[in-house]
Amino acid sequence: MTDHIHSISVEQCCSYYSIEVAFVYSLNEHGLIELIRQEEGTFIGFEQLTDLEKYMHMHYDLDINIEGLETIAHLLRKVQTLQTEIRTLRNELGQ
Repeated sequence: MTDHIHSISVEQCCSYYSIEVAFVYSLNEHGLIELIRQEEGTFIGFEQLTDLEKYMHMHYDLDINIEGLETIAHLLRKVQTLQTEIRTLRNELGQ
């Protein structure tokens, strides 16, 4: 059973943000956000809303397509990994 206290239905979310349901499902299909499918509907966890808002602004405001969003997400993960490695190496060097 979905913890509805910590999630919102895709339809409600799209209505709130005035975005297309198909856009949210496309983000899910490309692994950019994770949806929760239950008998009573499909939901998005509140922890996913920050990512949804980020992708929504890039797509609708900057006209970046889904493939571009995938590329940006990949590069941001790569930067985050490299930053973590740098922090680890600095800690090992005592800096």
